[in-house]
Amino acid sequence: MRRRAKGLLLSLLLTVVGIGVAAAADEAYPTKPIHIIVPFAPGGASDFAIRLIQPGLQAALGQQLVIDNRSGAAGSVGMEVAAHAAPDGYTLFLGNVGTIAINPHFFPNLTVKPQRDFIPISLAAETPGIVIASNKFAPNSLKEMIAYAKAHPGKVNYAAAGVSTLNTLSMEQFRHRLGLQMAQVPYKGGAGPAVIDLMAGNVDVMFVTLSSAVQFVKAGKLKAFAVTTVKRVPQLPDVPSMAELGFPDDVSSSWQGLFAVAGTPAPIVARLHAAVLKAMADPDVRQHMIVASMTPTSSPTPESFAKFVAAESDKWKGVVEKLKAGKD
Repeated sequence: MRRRAKGLLLSLLLTVVGIGVAAAADEAYPTKPIHIIVPFAPGGASDFAIRLIQPGLQAALGQQLVIDNRSGAAGSVGMEVAAHAAPDGYTLFLGNVGTIAINPHFFPNLTVKPQRDFIPISLAAETPGIVIASNKFAPNSLKEMIAYAKAHPGKVNYAAAGVSTLNTLSMEQFRHRLGLQMAQVPYKGGAGPAVIDLMAGNVDVMFVTLSSAVQFVKAGKLKAFAVTTVKRVPQLPDVPSMAELGFPDDVSSSWQGLFAVAGTPAPIVARLHAAVLKAMADPDVRQHMIVASMTPTSSPTPESFAKFVAAESDKWKGVVEKLKAGKD
């Protein structure tokens, strides 16, 4: 009986010690470099955003941030890798509207469920979209593009950087509403490869995040038909907005946010959230993001970001269902 009691006491002591060690480890976090998995190729909006935020986060956390691009399957490859990482705060996921709020409804058989397998930390950036075209494409405005597409059904093609991304769904929603027959040209990875092909004249037009195209528009390498905002943006004051052109239903913006692996201890999530807030308050980080046509932002709490994610998921679920029902 005494031996059993001693065994129970030893087990209890070991448990207490283990909890103490774990708590101490949480308090010391981070003690080594942190990997951030970006589920798109270099050059796209998500990759661009995290590289602008990286210096501020490194300063706030006191550790190096290693950016790991894992593109493929509309972001699902990187999401899969991140979801199966150890829940210790040393592997984070840079999710966006596509991977977190759209993919689960577009691909119902995904093994990773974002709201189950990740813990939201905070929003980090928001970016409006823009409709751009090749300089070799005859139309010079959105109105001309619509007329041209109607006059030449099936002859106009558009770049789709991921079948389920915000950019692709925005184009799909737009052309379905206007009854435009256009050919989709799919691209792997982020928007970078598609934009490069657009400049080469291999595709005609696309919806894309402003940050991925603004420099090329300013340089005269691409045409800009409209920004997906209510009002014009200061970076391109001569480009009309979708609302201004009479398309208020096509106003949208992309967002990026940081996520931890499900099971990550709450103190670590809190530490990461505080680091995002500090980075977003850094004047240099904010200025670099604004110059790059991104809006620096953050969530007041991880819980508020979780509510935002849930609302976005519900919103895009409805859009995906409508588009699938009206597929060509």
